Amino acid sequence: MLVQNGFSQDHPNLILTKQGVKDIKSQLGKVPLFDATLAQVKADVDAQILEGIDVPIPKDMAGGYTHTRHKLNYLTMQEAGVLYQILGDEKYAIYVRDMLNEYAKIYKGLPRHPQERSYARGKLFWQALNDSNWLVYTSQAYDCIYTFLSKKEVKYLEKELFKPMADFLSIDTPQFFNRIHNHSTWGNVAVGMIGLVMDDDVLIDRALYGIKGLKLDAGKDNDGGDIFVEGQKAGFLANLEEPFSPDGYYTEGPYYQRYAMYPFMIFAEALQNVRPETKPFEYKNGVLLKGVDALLNLTDKNGDFFALNDSQKGMSYYSGSLVSAVDIAYFYGKKDPALLSIAKEQGRVQLDQTGLAVAMDIRDGKAKPFDKKSILLTDGAKGDEGAVGILRSTKQDALTLVMKNAAQGLSHGHYDKLSYSLFHEGNEVLQDYGLARFVNIEQKNGGGYLKENKTWAKQTIAHNTIIQDETSHFNGDYDTGSKHHSDMYVFNVENPDIQIVSAKEKNAYPGTLLQRTMVMLNHSDFEQPVVLDLMQVNSDKKHQFDLPFYYLGQVISTNFDYKKEETLHTLGKSHGYQHLWKEGEGTSTSGDAALTFRNNNTFYTITTTVSDKDHLIFGRIGANDPEYNLRPDPVLIVRKIQTQLYLPRS
Repeated sequence: MLVQNGFSQDHPNLILTKQGVKDIKSQLGKVPLFDATLAQVKADVDAQILEGIDVPIPKDMAGGYTHTRHKLNYLTMQEAGVLYQILGDEKYAIYVRDMLNEYAKIYKGLPRHPQERSYARGKLFWQALNDSNWLVYTSQAYDCIYTFLSKKEVKYLEKELFKPMADFLSIDTPQFFNRIHNHSTWGNVAVGMIGLVMDDDVLIDRALYGIKGLKLDAGKDNDGGDIFVEGQKAGFLANLEEPFSPDGYYTEGPYYQRYAMYPFMIFAEALQNVRPETKPFEYKNGVLLKGVDALLNLTDKNGDFFALNDSQKGMSYYSGSLVSAVDIAYFYGKKDPALLSIAKEQGRVQLDQTGLAVAMDIRDGKAKPFDKKSILLTDGAKGDEGAVGILRSTKQDALTLVMKNAAQGLSHGHYDKLSYSLFHEGNEVLQDYGLARFVNIEQKNGGGYLKENKTWAKQTIAHNTIIQDETSHFNGDYDTGSKHHSDMYVFNVENPDIQIVSAKEKNAYPGTLLQRTMVMLNHSDFEQPVVLDLMQVNSDKKHQFDLPFYYLGQVISTNFDYKKEETLHTLGKSHGYQHLWKEGEGTSTSGDAALTFRNNNTFYTITTTVSDKDHLIFGRIGANDPEYNLRPDPVLIVRKIQTQLYLPRS
């Protein structure tokens, strides 16, 4: 090791390395994508330096000024540190140093954040999760300017800021740090990253394995999920082992996998650089690299992630977290040329040796298309807790069907066994609602989850799957749902013209067995593929069954008679039904019911077999929603009243 300012550490060594910086400098002006990214980052940081340093006393929820300012500070510090290493201009190191000193002056004296909505309040932000974001990024900035600082400055920052923050996020907030959850991943990585910069084995061990010897009572987070249980696994490695399936699917769903991939991948890169003996990219048979591939496959034609479990619509692989993930996966994986095409679409790279390698290979014409194919992604640590099945048509790249036959998905899971959504050319046709939240919009519950996320978005009726007796699967109980998962029955895509996914669910309702089989069929008689949906039910007594179709678009025609309601009424009182207006109702005597609707200049038809006793209900989301928190989307519900369905058990 080189000795820098009296310390036996070689910096930068976390994400940027000395060799990486040397390689980057030798290629400046020769790699268009890297040069363009560097120029944009420089312009952004220069603008912030001109504005001056502002470290306000925290008071706001997400979306408020203090929240936004502290977030901008850590993003700018990270970029300024990189610019100092690549360009050698000391103004960037001075900016980071002065910003860190301002934080060091106030940090130890700060109480927990005044907003009390989080189960784990931070100091700089309303939740410890965001404090962890701050430390993950700021650790990189600190590493980049480490050798610029004097020995006295290093000791001051570590004593007054970094060590106290690491202890606060872990020892002082164990309900946040010691669990299996994306929150904890950020916390583990924050402590681990600063531990690597400080060469602190205690912090590194705590990050990898969790806080040892804790005896804590079970608790719940803001969404009703388990926080910690005495004796459970914890730490970064446990968060790699438990939520990821062998296929790389993350049990919370792609929205939170996208969010967690940044700390997962950035810490893995740091470990590879500083502690290569840990072999992070080989852990669990290379699950991190598989995770990036799985995540890219969990997107529609436009790159937007499918809305499984709690998911914000419109989040895509163009987000910064996926820029880093793709670059790191390419560099430390098998140099898959398909990843280069994704990076090329993203239009920017990470400013380190991984981003340089990606940009150079794009420049040299090595990119190949990322071919999204039909795929089965198993769920559960061992891959035995159901799966998500994706069917993609090969005819004009027209249809994509996503069927969720998976586990609960931790606290962000929904009660929607055997549900599905359908896309045409990247546009939703039959939708999954996603989450009920306005992320970073302060006026909407401070940017946090809305109460309607529990009362509507998580409930079964909010999804395209069957509901018995107007009651959600597992009675909407998290602990019960977490004990069970659906079971795959068939996934066969060998014939691209007849693709099949089928699964069973035996625990959603006592005494009732559900099986759904979906087929994507290409036929010469049809210009576009046809989707066949076979929902089978075996029940031990009579029940009411509802099967909703959340179509997006304007009603064009039906083949059945219906009457629109003159006065709106809700469809029920609980389990999400209280949020549905009944707009109309009809019946069919022809043996089938067909609804044609128009969306994005395309016509679609849902045709379902019915009896003359079945009710065909037109509904719309938005009842009991005084603050307009829900989207007023339409639904057609096929209802069978007091029916006992018998089908062969197998």
